[in-house]
Amino acid sequence: MRIALFRREGSHIDETKSNYLAGRLRSLGADIVFCTSADSDAIPDNTDLILSLGGDGTFLAAVDFLKGRQIPVAGINFGRLGFLTTAKVDEGPNNWIEDLVKGRFDIEPRLLLQATGIDLPEGIHPYCLNEFSLMRLGPSMLEITVTIDGKALPTYWADGVLVATPTGSTAYALSVGGPIVAPTTECLIICPIAPHNLNVRPIVVSAASKVEICFKSKDKAANMSVDNHGFSVCSGSCVTLSQAPHKALYVTLKDMSFIDALRDKLMWGDDSRKNK
Repeated sequence: MRIALFRREGSHIDETKSNYLAGRLRSLGADIVFCTSADSDAIPDNTDLILSLGGDGTFLAAVDFLKGRQIPVAGINFGRLGFLTTAKVDEGPNNWIEDLVKGRFDIEPRLLLQATGIDLPEGIHPYCLNEFSLMRLGPSMLEITVTIDGKALPTYWADGVLVATPTGSTAYALSVGGPIVAPTTECLIICPIAPHNLNVRPIVVSAASKVEICFKSKDKAANMSVDNHGFSVCSGSCVTLSQAPHKALYVTLKDMSFIDALRDKLMWGDDSRKNK
């Protein structure tokens, strides 16, 4: 098995743990390739698996790095929360390393969003795994029109709006009041950010929907982001969001589940009364 170890350029991860991981993989017969987000050359075509070394931001960068190539990605947590990560190197036996080499894992196809209808800056891929967002740059709120398959929603007067995938439902969308959605669900989540009209709420629509977002601002500009890539756009700009033609391949170990991740990493349902 050929495994690529991916990290973000300039990131500071525990080199001792990284070297231990590479050594264990080699001892189990894996062929190791090292790459970073700054590498211009693609990884070899016969790469079987990518291990993203870092946190959730590194995982998003790894998906972006693939540019649509269908190679499974496993997140190895060298960061903090690491909701997208599969495992971490600790002082235990780290049996998950052998599980990965031996193919004892599952692959979940994860929906990606595609942004069209707007000129993205050079080097920014039009796909996102977590969310697309539009945010004000100055003190003025945005006047945002959201159209779903040609049908306009009531105008949002807000700091911004985001459209999230099910994977992104536990990221920024959760922070602005969106629902938690099982990651393999086929849907999109539209969330206004700090809306002035308080009777608007997040809405969940079909993954097959085409969502068009247009905005106006007295500040003449706003910030758009595709996952962790941000750029400025002029007032009056529009963007269309839809399901990408391919999926991201997310690796989970056999003993993992989405519900376990909610409990362990988001402390879902944690109640202080249980400790009394």
